Amino acid sequence: MKHCYWIIALALLLGACGKQEPAAPVADEPAAIEEPVAEEPPAEEPADTSDEVVEVVEESAAEPEPEEQEIILAQAEVPAAPAEWKYREGQHFVRIVPAQPTVGGPDKVEVAEFFYYLCPHCNTIEPIIDGWEQNKPANSRLVKIPTMWNNVLVLHARMFYSMEALARNGTIDDGAAVHKAIFDEIHRRGNRLASEASIKRLFARFEVSEADFDRVWNSFEVDQKLRVAQDLARRYGVSSTPTIVVNGKYRTSAGDAGSYSNLLELIDELILRESLR
Repeated sequence: MKHCYWIIALALLLGACGKQEPAAPVADEPAAIEEPVAEEPPAEEPADTSDEVVEVVEESAAEPEPEEQEIILAQAEVPAAPAEWKYREGQHFVRIVPAQPTVGGPDKVEVAEFFYYLCPHCNTIEPIIDGWEQNKPANSRLVKIPTMWNNVLVLHARMFYSMEALARNGTIDDGAAVHKAIFDEIHRRGNRLASEASIKRLFARFEVSEADFDRVWNSFEVDQKLRVAQDLARRYGVSSTPTIVVNGKYRTSAGDAGSYSNLLELIDELILRESLR
């Protein structure tokens, strides 16, 4: 009897396991078809380029830029030095040692004419120097510097620099004409222009108003130029007029050169000496 029970229990146990759904039969998969694999050609060995010249191709199609060329500044031609100088140091001119400053910069050889309006020799040389200036060497400049050895000359120096300032700002159309008129007023008309009032009347003839005259007469610009002129006359050792100083280095005069024509030749020679430095 006991055996029957065990047999029944065993049958039940086997039936419980059988309630799980059987796994779906797996269909036989067709065998994979192997595609033929193309054989890769054997890799070529890299060519030896050690001796090849590689040509570099620019990405831009623009025309190549021209090569930079050296810039040469235009320069005035300087004549060659003569085999022998005509004028001699110590006889026709004096060398100022050490060389002194000039009014302008070092870009040109400066010729300074020291004068004063009451000087008859300055009146004589004025048109000669002006004529030389019209044909002076291209690398030179002329400056006029009034001397101040007494109160009247200080007044006249202020007159000169006031005239220059008025010409520079356009109040006076032609400064050279006023400069000549001052010499004429003194040496032809006998008017010494010994007061500020007489100078103001002269300037009024050139349409300079009293306000314009007063604005420059005591200006800082004129005062400064007076100080520079006085200092340069001392530095250059100017003791007579007219005196010519070339580039703060050579001092001479018509008396030293022998004549006015010789003086102009001497000035050109001294300019050449400086140009060859």
